[in-house]
Amino acid sequence: MSHSSTRPSAHKSRKPSTIRTAAAVPSKPQAKAAAAVSRVERGRVLRKPAKPGKRKRRAALTAAGADKYDLYQRAVQSADTDVRFHRRVFKALRGREPLHFREDFCGTGLLSSEWIQLSKRHTAEGFDIDPEPVAWGLAHNFDPLGEAASRYTVHLKDVRSKSRRAPDVRVAQNFSYYCLRERGELLEYFRAARADIADDGIFVIDLYGGGESGNEMEETVRCPGFHYVWEQASFFPGTGEYVCHIHFRFPDGTQMRRAFTYNWRQWYLTELYDALIDAGFSKVTRFFEGTAKDGVSGNGNFRPGLRGENCPSWVAYLVAQK
Repeated sequence: MSHSSTRPSAHKSRKPSTIRTAAAVPSKPQAKAAAAVSRVERGRVLRKPAKPGKRKRRAALTAAGADKYDLYQRAVQSADTDVRFHRRVFKALRGREPLHFREDFCGTGLLSSEWIQLSKRHTAEGFDIDPEPVAWGLAHNFDPLGEAASRYTVHLKDVRSKSRRAPDVRVAQNFSYYCLRERGELLEYFRAARADIADDGIFVIDLYGGGESGNEMEETVRCPGFHYVWEQASFFPGTGEYVCHIHFRFPDGTQMRRAFTYNWRQWYLTELYDALIDAGFSKVTRFFEGTAKDGVSGNGNFRPGLRGENCPSWVAYLVAQK
């Protein structure tokens, strides 16, 4: 079972992001990323010192000059929101500060980079098999942190692999685990996660649903300097097969099509809940997002619930206790 990552968080877009499959012919970024493998030795990142310098003014974005990982993080991810949620839930359950964090399908490691900045006691591990987003993340999300980056360990390994240290909080976000399209694979992953976390640890996944989630459609979101486009290209209800793409469009009329592509199975909440229980977790809590003042959008606040609200498009968390 092999997985590569790079996926979108639900809080900004309320649409999922991608698990990227490497092309048969390596792209220029992939070729550069190959060198990054040499920066990972026995799971430990060999770091380059950050270079101080003046902050450059951001040039107008075009398809030729834009960086897809930068665009993805700006359009899709809200690392501060996610980390705040993880800490709040853990503290409510355990009455202490969670210190060690694990990010599965970590890609660029944005959540981990946010986590290790909390204090000198906060550490993180990331797991991913694709060196390209890992390399980009080391250069852009960790090298600028200087000494704090030493609190992050990245592993170019399957997500079923064991952590170096039992995590207090282990996560699989942005629906990245949707790449596991057979229940047996999903159960194997969930069982490995349960065995790996600390005795009082939690395992957190997010998910996406609602009537609109199965529609073949495009949604465009305006971001500073570009447009983010989420395309649900195909969905087959009999098997749950689900193909989605992310595109980026720019003011000069150019576009970056299929910057990320996801070949997923769309798992429903009750399927995931049952799988977590079958994997041996003692308790699984559902967290649903509240509604903003406009009565339509999500407000980014997730609270425990049993049934949820039947919205056209919704995002939820499942928090599993060992």
